Amino acid sequence: MHLTPAMQNFILHWGDMGAKWGTNRSVAQIHALLHIAPDPLSADEICDLLGLARSNVSNGIKELQSLGMVKSQRKLGDRRDHFTSIRDMFELVNTVIESRREREYLPTLRALEDVQREAEDDATPPAVKARIKETLDTMQMFDGWYRDVSRLPRSVQMAAIKLGGRIARFLPKGKDD
Repeated sequence: MHLTPAMQNFILHWGDMGAKWGTNRSVAQIHALLHIAPDPLSADEICDLLGLARSNVSNGIKELQSLGMVKSQRKLGDRRDHFTSIRDMFELVNTVIESRREREYLPTLRALEDVQREAEDDATPPAVKARIKETLDTMQMFDGWYRDVSRLPRSVQMAAIKLGGRIARFLPKGKDD
């Protein structure tokens, strides 16, 4: 496989975004390469194409596998594992969202629930208690919405996404204060 300038730019940008999404640049670049590669790649091929150390690639693949974003498979006559990203974009986006929910959003909800209970038993001012409750309620509302929507069949999710865009065109512009 040869990386064209466009492919290199895709991988570099994905790596930069990975750092902003909470993973390191190398892991995100490995994912980007596997995402655009037409065929599964071995760890050695990934090392060669990205110029990364074998240990870096091995650790990156393990991390991506633990997130459910990369799968391994075998090729007949080859003892090495070959890796590919989730091919279905809808499934990939859902995997990323669920992973971030588990890693970032749910711990925050749990912490807010604990803080709210703690605030009931100490000298936290009523205005602060109300702000904590509003924060928790809003985050729980969005999480409940996400859980409800994520259980719907994909066709219904896609219809809702498309419908949401059309509905927005008919609603008043601007945000309420």
